[in-house]
Amino acid sequence: MKKIKIFTSLAVALLACSTFTSCVEETEPANGIATEKQVGESSNATEALVLAMPAYCHTIMWDDRHCCFGYGSMMHIRDLQTGDLAMQYSPSGYDSWFYNWSRNKYMGQDYFYAQYLWIYYWKFVQTTNNVIAAINPDNATSEQLGWLGSAYAYRAMLYLDLAQMYEFLPNDKTSSINEDGNDVAGLTVPIVKAGMSEAEARNNPRVPHAEMFAFIEEDLNTAEKYIENLTNTNGKILPDLACAYGLKARLYLWDGQYALAKEYARKAINASSVGPMSKEECLDVINGFNITSPWMWGAQQTTTSSTVLTGIINWTSWMSPETRFGYAGYAIAKVFPKIDRKMYERIGDTDFRKLWFVAPAGSELEDQVRYLDPETKGAIAEYSALKFRPGSGNADDSTIGSATAYPLMRVEEMYFIEAEAAAHLDAAQGAALLTDFMKKYRDPNYVCPVSSTDDVVEEIVFQKRVELWGEGQSFFDIKRLNYSVTRGYVGTNFSDDLARLNTNGRPAWMNWVIVQIEEENNEALVGMNNPDPSDLYTPWVAQ
Repeated sequence: MKKIKIFTSLAVALLACSTFTSCVEETEPANGIATEKQVGESSNATEALVLAMPAYCHTIMWDDRHCCFGYGSMMHIRDLQTGDLAMQYSPSGYDSWFYNWSRNKYMGQDYFYAQYLWIYYWKFVQTTNNVIAAINPDNATSEQLGWLGSAYAYRAMLYLDLAQMYEFLPNDKTSSINEDGNDVAGLTVPIVKAGMSEAEARNNPRVPHAEMFAFIEEDLNTAEKYIENLTNTNGKILPDLACAYGLKARLYLWDGQYALAKEYARKAINASSVGPMSKEECLDVINGFNITSPWMWGAQQTTTSSTVLTGIINWTSWMSPETRFGYAGYAIAKVFPKIDRKMYERIGDTDFRKLWFVAPAGSELEDQVRYLDPETKGAIAEYSALKFRPGSGNADDSTIGSATAYPLMRVEEMYFIEAEAAAHLDAAQGAALLTDFMKKYRDPNYVCPVSSTDDVVEEIVFQKRVELWGEGQSFFDIKRLNYSVTRGYVGTNFSDDLARLNTNGRPAWMNWVIVQIEEENNEALVGMNNPDPSDLYTPWVAQ
C-alpha cells in the first residue's frame, strides 16, 4: 500500500496557534474566526471561538477520504477495533475507507491510518487551547467563565481519549520494548498546553499514566470551578457541570479509583437534566438517536455543516441503513453496520434494546422491529443496526437526513460506571445496581446470572456495551479490562474474512501508533513509539 505523505504535526500545529494567526481554517465554526485581539474586543468573537469546539466535531480533514468526518469517525474507528461492530462491506471495494482498521492492516507510523487519528485529535486539542488562552478568568464575564469551564471539559475529554488510545498496555502480540530497545510501558501522549514555547513543543515527551491522570484531573477541577457559570449549552453541544462530573467518573474508572468513580457517576446522574431514555425514545423511527435532547452531551450536525453538505461523508451516511443516500443505506452501497451475532444472541428477548437491530428471519422478534418505512423490511440485512435514524425521519434528502446528532455522553453510561465501580469493591452491590437499572429501564425480566467479582464486572460491561453500541466507548473498556476480541467462530456474521481476528486478551492494535513525522518535530518522541501491530494476527478460517 502506498504510504501517505504527512504534512502536519503536533509541534507545528502548536507553534502555528500559539499566536492565534495560523489556525483560522482549523477552528472556524462558520465565517470570521476570532483572533486573540478580536476576542479581547468582542464577546461575539469569544463565542465564535467557543463554538469552534463543537464545530470541530464535524470537520472534514481531507474530503477525498470518505472516512474523515470528524469526531464521529473516531468513535466509529474505535468500534471497528472491538468485536461489537461487524461491518458488511461491498465486494467492489469502493466502500473500503474504514476496513483496514478492522483488519489491523497498515497501522504503522508511516501510513494514513495513524496519521488521521493523530492529526485530528491534536487539532481538536489546539481548538480547546485557543479558548483557554483567550479567556482571562481575572477579567472575564460570568458568561465567559462558563465557556472557559466548557473548554477545560472538552480538553479533558480529548486527553482522556488520547491517553486511553495511546497508552501502551500488555497484550498478546507485542512487547513494551519497542524496536529501538526502549520500554514504552504505560506511556500515553505528550501534554500540549496553551502558550507553550517552541523549545517546549520540540522536546515534549510522552508522559506516564500517573502524570496524565493528574493533568486531566486538574483540567476537570478547573472545569468544575468555572462551568457552573454556564447558562446556555447551545442545545447540549457544550458540556455542563453534569458532564464534568461524568468525565471524572470516566477518569477515575480508567485509573482504577473505584470509590471515586462510583461517587462521581452518581454526582453526574444527580446533576443531569435527563434520565435514561425510554423505550419509546430509543425506538422512535423519527427521532431515535438523532437529536441531543435525551442526552447529557452531543455532537449536532446542521444543514450547513460541511459533513452534511457532502451528502455522504458524515455520521448518518455510515451508521443509518434506512437512508437512500449514504454508504450504510440499503438503496445503494449497503455497507450495513451490524452487531456481532454472539453479542446479539446474548441479549435477552425481553430487553427492548434488541429491537435496535434487524432480527433474523423467523425470529419471534422479527415483527417487533420498527422501520421508518415498512417497505425496507427485508432490504436491510439481519443484525444490521437501526439505532441511529435519519434526521427528521427523512431517508431521501441528505441535507435533512444527515443533519443528525450523535451522543458524546449519556446518563445511562453513568449508571453502568457506578455499577462497575461498585462491583470492583463489592460484587453483590454491583450486581444489585445493575439489576435495578435493567429492570427499571431496559428489561423487566432481567436477572443477573453471575455472582463472582470478575463475572459481575464482565456482565455489567457487557450490558454497557449493548447500551452504548456504536457510540465509541466499548474500546476503552475492552482495553482497560484486558478483554479478548473474538470475531472468528462458527456462525460468525463478520462477512469480511480478513477482519475475523481473535485475540488472547487485549488486542495489540489497541495501543495506537504515533505518526512518524512527530519524531522529526519533537525530539523527545524519537525511539519512543508503540510497536506496530499490523498483520500480527492470522484471520480465523472455518474448518
